[in-house]
Amino acid sequence: MPATVCLKVSKDLGEKVISLAHKLELVDKTLFIERQADQLWIPLARSPSAVELSQLRAVASSLVLDDKIFIVKRPVRETLFEVLKRELPSDLCLSIPRSLDIVGDVAVIEMPPELSLYHGVIGQAVLRVHKNIKCVYAKASAISGIYRVRDLVFVAGKNRAQTVYNEYGCKYHVDLAKAYFSPRLSQEHHRVASLVTNGEVVVDLFAGVGPFVVPIGKLCSNARVYGVDINPDAVDLLKLNVQVNKVTRNVFPLLGDARELANGLLRGVADRVIMNLPETAIDFIDVACQTLKPVGGLVHFYGFVRRPDTIENLKIRFTRIVEQQGRGVVEFVGVKSVRETAPYEQQVVLDVKIC
Repeated sequence: MPATVCLKVSKDLGEKVISLAHKLELVDKTLFIERQADQLWIPLARSPSAVELSQLRAVASSLVLDDKIFIVKRPVRETLFEVLKRELPSDLCLSIPRSLDIVGDVAVIEMPPELSLYHGVIGQAVLRVHKNIKCVYAKASAISGIYRVRDLVFVAGKNRAQTVYNEYGCKYHVDLAKAYFSPRLSQEHHRVASLVTNGEVVVDLFAGVGPFVVPIGKLCSNARVYGVDINPDAVDLLKLNVQVNKVTRNVFPLLGDARELANGLLRGVADRVIMNLPETAIDFIDVACQTLKPVGGLVHFYGFVRRPDTIENLKIRFTRIVEQQGRGVVEFVGVKSVRETAPYEQQVVLDVKIC
């Protein structure tokens, strides 16, 4: 590697010289500053002019120009925002998406309406920044309908919404166009699975492709786990994920309406019920109560809280509905915010012991 022109200065004056050299845009940021004994060598991107050298020596009179071989820094990967800031009109910079959901090799991004003409530019930028991404989609609607799916618009890469996603040692086949899946709940999937003990009967009323029931099946080989969903595509993927993760012996996918199954096959069987349907789970508390054993059990309830509403108000509503079913809330074992989902809105989980 060839030597690089640099500034040699004593350590006690190094901070002032580095600061001024940065202001003059002289420093080569791809190389590490060298430190030995009481001396610093500051690599330069170009030789300083006579005026610049005079300015530097006004800060450190002992400063000299030198040549030295430096260690190269690893290149810093630009963020999506940094890339798009160069490629989009300046008046749209505030609208640049700051985050995206990555599921396997598929990225799903929130696109404000004002960026509708730049989908292709944004999609290509995502592919450049995230080398593992093969396809990019934009959200075209909210999650809706009894099947809990959202419309997606193809943006860049390969036009396919099927992918394989790995989480805490579990592998999930996912189709984002046909079944709901969120990578943002990975810690919750693992947390709940870690709480289940052998011998329990667990019912997930809205199981999707299996992110709660599959890890439970893997961690607790003697637990009996039912994964319910009304979406046939989700249940097909759930069945595949049960096979892929080798939990067919104790995880049982069920296609059907949770309310109907709670009145039949699943009535009074559960020690633990999972309710991850935050928009409307409040309407299924009676179903959870029917599914629990007569002696009671634990419910993991996920819901949205939008200001000025509060978590305390949600707890009061939950308790009131449980009492209407002839049951009671023994205690709220755990209450926490899982994530912020929109301005002034958060998703929360209530871990509730019910008798």
